[in-house]
Amino acid sequence: MKGSTPSHKPRRIIRKASHTTSKAVWQTFPLVHFLWPARNSVSQKIILPLILIFVGLFRWAAGLWDYSGYKKPPKFGDYEAQRHWMEVTTQLPISQWYFYDLDWWGLDYPPLTAYHSWLLGNLGSIINNNWFALYTSRGSDDPDLKIFMRSSVILSEYLIYIPAVIFFVQKLTTDQGIHNWNANIAVIAILLQPATILIDHVHFQFNNVMLGLVVASINCILVGKLKWSCFLFVLALSFKQMALFYAPAIFAFLLGRSIYPKLNLRRFIGISITTLASFALILLPLILGAIYGAYNGIDVQPDIPYQLVSLPIFTEYSYLIDSHAWYYPIILQFAQILHRIFPFARGLFEDKVANFWCALNVVVKFRNFPLVLLQQASLLATLAAVIPPCLVIFLKPKTAALPLAFSSTAWSFFLFGFQVHEKSILLPLMPMTLLLAGSQGMSEHMRAWIGLANVLGVWTMFPLLQRVNLRVPYFVLTGLWMYLLGLPTKLFCLNSKGRSQITMEDLTSIVHTLYYVLMGFWHLLEAFIPPPLSKPDLWTVINIEIGASGFFLCYLWCLWNQIKVCGFVNSTGQKKLDKNFKRKLN
Repeated sequence: MKGSTPSHKPRRIIRKASHTTSKAVWQTFPLVHFLWPARNSVSQKIILPLILIFVGLFRWAAGLWDYSGYKKPPKFGDYEAQRHWMEVTTQLPISQWYFYDLDWWGLDYPPLTAYHSWLLGNLGSIINNNWFALYTSRGSDDPDLKIFMRSSVILSEYLIYIPAVIFFVQKLTTDQGIHNWNANIAVIAILLQPATILIDHVHFQFNNVMLGLVVASINCILVGKLKWSCFLFVLALSFKQMALFYAPAIFAFLLGRSIYPKLNLRRFIGISITTLASFALILLPLILGAIYGAYNGIDVQPDIPYQLVSLPIFTEYSYLIDSHAWYYPIILQFAQILHRIFPFARGLFEDKVANFWCALNVVVKFRNFPLVLLQQASLLATLAAVIPPCLVIFLKPKTAALPLAFSSTAWSFFLFGFQVHEKSILLPLMPMTLLLAGSQGMSEHMRAWIGLANVLGVWTMFPLLQRVNLRVPYFVLTGLWMYLLGLPTKLFCLNSKGRSQITMEDLTSIVHTLYYVLMGFWHLLEAFIPPPLSKPDLWTVINIEIGASGFFLCYLWCLWNQIKVCGFVNSTGQKKLDKNFKRKLN
C-alpha cells in the first residue's frame, strides 16, 4: 500500500530533500496540496509557464467585474481618471499636461505615469480614435474600451511586476538553498495577493508598475548592481510618488553599503550621480516641451499666456523670478508638477483611512488645528517611526533584511504620514508578502503574520470597495487566498490545549484570533445592522480603529524581525527575552 501523502494527513510537516538541501520547513495547506504532483524535477520545466497562464487567467476573470465608477456620473471613478490621462497626453502638447482642466481628473502623478499613459493612449488610438477624443470621450463605457483598459493593466504587470517577483523569488530561494517546488508555491501566493488584484484589476489602477519597479530595484541589490538599483528606484518614484514610502530604507541601505565595512567614496559618488542623472532623464521631455511650447506661443492654460500664470508654489519668491525670462516656463512646469503630486493643501488624511491620525480623529478633531501644525506633527511622528528601521539597515546593511526594512518604513508612512489614501496599504503589504519566499516564508508563524497583514489590509479597504459595488470580488478573492494559504494558521482555543503556561506563540495566537473574530463580527454588523442615523459612519470608524491598531502591530513585528535578521539580537538574547516573558506571566 502506498505511503500517505499530505492530502491524507493535512498537518504533516514536509521536509523537502534534494541535491540541494532545503532550509524551509513547510506545513501542509491547500496550496501545497494543489502543487504536490509538481514536486518532481521533471515537472519544474513546465510548472512556471503554467503558473503564468493561471495567474493571467485569474486576473482576467477578476477584470470581468465592473470597474470603479462604472455608469456613475459625474466623475466615473478611477477608471475614468486613467482613461482621461491617456486622452490628455495624446491630444495635448506636453507643456499642457499638468495644467489642463484640473477639475476633471487633472494629472496628479509624476512624469513616468504621464509617459505610460501617452504610450497606452497611442496604442489604443490605433484601435479606436474615439476612445481618447478630447472632451467628447469623457465617461465612456464602451465595452471594447474596457477590454483594452483591462488588457493594458495585465500587459503592464506581465512586463514589469511579474518578472520582477519571479526573479526575486528564484534568486532568494537559490541563495538560501530552497527547492524550486517551494519557490513555485511562494510565487503563486505572492501573485494571488488579493489587495493588488482588487485595486489594479477590479477597481482599476496601475500600482503594480510602481511596485514592480521597486522589486526590480531590490533584485539589482541582490545581484550587486547598486547603480541599476538606483535607476530603477528613481523610475518607481517617477511613476508614483507613493514609492517615497520606501525611499528612507533604500537610502539608508545604500549609504551603509558605502560606509561599511570601510568608506567607499567612489561608490557613494557613483550612486549619487546615477540618481541625479536618472531624475534628469525622466524630466528631460517635460523640460524640452516647456521650452518648445514657450518658443511657439503654446499657452499652458487656454487663453492665458504662460507669463501671466502664477506659480502654484514658491509664491513668496515669485518676485525674484522674471516671468519673461527664458527659464520661466521650466520653473513654472516644475512648480506645477510638484503642486499636483504633493497636495499638501488637501488635509491630514483623505477620506477615511486606517492610520494613526484618522483613528485618533475620533477623540481629537484635527480639522480645528492649523494645517501647518498638522504637517509638522505628521513629519515628527513619521520620522520617529522611520528612523529605527533606517538606523538598523544603515548600521547592518544586509540584503536579507531589505524586505523587512522596506515594509517597516512603508508602515511608518502609512500610519503617520500626511495625506495618506486607503490604497496606500499596498506599499507595506508588498515587501512583507515577499517574505513568503524566504527559508521560513511558508512556516506557520510567518504565514500567520503575513496573512494577518494582508487580510487586515484588504479588510480596511472594504468600505472603499463597497462604495463602488465590489463586495462580491472582495469576498471571493480574499476568501480564496485565505483558503489557499491555510489562514488563519491556528486559533488560540485549539492551540492552548494541555498548556500550563502562556508562551509568546500563544500570545500571538490570541492576538490573531481576536483580529479575525473582530473582522468577521464587523462584517455581520455591517451587513445586517444599519448604523445609527446620528452616526452614519460608525461601522467605518470601527473598521479604522481595528485596522490601525493591527497595522501598528505589523510595524512592530517587521521592525523586530529586521533587528533580528541584522544580528542585533542573537539567539541567546532571544531565549533570555522569552524566558523573562514567561516569568512575568507566571
